[in-house]
Amino acid sequence: MGARPPSTSPLALTRRARRVDRLLGERYPDAGCELDFRDPFELLVATVLSAQTTDVKVNEITPALFATYPDAVALAGADRAHLEDLIRPTGFFRAKAASLTGLAAALVEHHQGRVPGTMEALVALPGVGRKTANVVLGNAFGVPGLPVDTHVTRVAGRLGLTGEQDAVRIESDLTAMIPKKGWAMFSHRLIFHGRCTCHARRAACGACPLQDVCPSYGVGETDPDRAAALVRITPVQAARSANRRAAR
Repeated sequence: MGARPPSTSPLALTRRARRVDRLLGERYPDAGCELDFRDPFELLVATVLSAQTTDVKVNEITPALFATYPDAVALAGADRAHLEDLIRPTGFFRAKAASLTGLAAALVEHHQGRVPGTMEALVALPGVGRKTANVVLGNAFGVPGLPVDTHVTRVAGRLGLTGEQDAVRIESDLTAMIPKKGWAMFSHRLIFHGRCTCHARRAACGACPLQDVCPSYGVGETDPDRAAALVRITPVQAARSANRRAAR
């Protein structure tokens, strides 16, 4: 584990983490995966595409992508130029196209085209690391996993729950404090908090539900009114709300 204040015992950190989880659950009752998917294959592909872009952008292009390439067999044999055109809006489309076809080919060769449901098998696939594997395990298979992205790293660090910067070590720190069944939701809640309130450049401290438990309170705006103006909903939340309104 990373360096922490000597007075902060493991028990105190566990209590803080679980209180954070409860408070964020109240603040973000709809926290969850923001990538649209219908099965493990779609989630795996969407997660690979989400690198260096937004979930909103991925959700915009995946309907057409999966209509054309609905499974690993189809994606493994995809026309490269056509695939690149479909995923171009997500950025780095040439590298992503190569990753997706290689990943699909490995699924066909080693797993009969199915996405495996274990960490060991997932990280053995080309281009799949622990973060992607944890996303798929926790959201598509219901297997406990705690994905660590930049939001989790920042928020957990500000909360004093870890002193690490390495994602694997952060995952180890956090999973030691939260019951196994709650790992995926704890990650979602930290991500939502990072996107909505605990921003990297100007955190909305004065509108944060964690004021009483956060040792970093004051790194951002503390005036309640000015802080409230900094709070925002995630782009996927906004897009889904707009879709619901349009469907009425």
